[in-house]
Amino acid sequence: MIDLTTAQNALKDAYLVAMCNQLNTKTNPLLAKIKQSSSDVYGKQIVKVAPVGLNGGVGAGSETGLLPTANENNYVQFKTTLKNLYGTIEISDKAIRASSVSSGAFIDLLDAEMEGLLTASKFNLGRMLYGDGTGAVGTVVSYEAGVATMKSVKNLMEGMVVDSYSGETLDNSGLRIAYVDRTEKKVYFTKSPSTELVADDVLYVQGSKGNEITGLGAIFGKEDIYGLSRTANKWLAPYTNDAGAEISDELLQTAVDFLEENSGSNIDFISCGAGVKRAYQQYLAYYRRNIDVTTLEGGYKAMTFNGIPVVSDRFVPDDTLYMLDTSKFTLHQLCDWEWIEGEGGKILRQKAGYPAYTATLVKYADLICDQPNGQARFTNIQSSVTNPFKA
Repeated sequence: MIDLTTAQNALKDAYLVAMCNQLNTKTNPLLAKIKQSSSDVYGKQIVKVAPVGLNGGVGAGSETGLLPTANENNYVQFKTTLKNLYGTIEISDKAIRASSVSSGAFIDLLDAEMEGLLTASKFNLGRMLYGDGTGAVGTVVSYEAGVATMKSVKNLMEGMVVDSYSGETLDNSGLRIAYVDRTEKKVYFTKSPSTELVADDVLYVQGSKGNEITGLGAIFGKEDIYGLSRTANKWLAPYTNDAGAEISDELLQTAVDFLEENSGSNIDFISCGAGVKRAYQQYLAYYRRNIDVTTLEGGYKAMTFNGIPVVSDRFVPDDTLYMLDTSKFTLHQLCDWEWIEGEGGKILRQKAGYPAYTATLVKYADLICDQPNGQARFTNIQSSVTNPFKA
């Protein structure tokens, strides 16, 4: 007889390891490249010491002259709080009872729930990696007859539950997206917002405002980061180019050379929007260059630039390209993905007031880049599908 105990044991023993592997290596190629570590975690904080520049105790001198004056390494201390990443499944009591006499039906039930959780978790983890930590997923342009027109719908998906804010004011919570018109950039909700949306309202993943991991959007942003002032620590500034250049090998090599010479970084990963990928493919075809392909960790395939994988990611704007030294990134975590356990180690708990049971997967972590100035970003890259390149 299959019961709640059977379900809990299956979630704990059969599904958890597979879920961890899928989330850590199959979310997207960038996360698969980033090391994960429990080091530098102290209580609820991550405190990491990072060197800046060179040791000052080096010099040349005469045979009998003074030795160089000793100067210690320069260090800064990065500080950030562990972010709370959750994923919850819900199974009705009726569904459990209906499948209790058939192990096959029971497995199908759990498989369906876990697959749904895995898909949603991958989507949001991938989005967070390129996000700015605020949880923002879209800005409203206009709203009419229950339909919101957005500046971009890249970060939005059917089934997602969002909150809407006007500035810092929460206007609507728990709005569920019914349909995303990706051609017209329109969003339809399962029910009309209680407070009508207006231009410049921002949608955030439910309860996530200001609580997400420190993604690339924050590393390349203007706000202070890791408890340090960007004004007082100008070396935190990454290499950026917003000039709207046309994609070319020379453009990419210029950034690689600059970063190698000035920060000692070794670019090993390039991530771009779909528009930039098409433009680069077109550039290679225009100059009759071969497109080399490599296989990455996790089984992903990517074209390359001088041996560096070039990956298109849905969460990168169409006209944007990142050049990263992934050895400088670490996802610091208190633990890997685990089920939240209640009294007696119970994973499945009855949802208060409802004939249903919920289980929550959790990870406490944040992303730290040891060397922000060793990374590069290009924006406004020419990415027209018609030939934008000079002969």
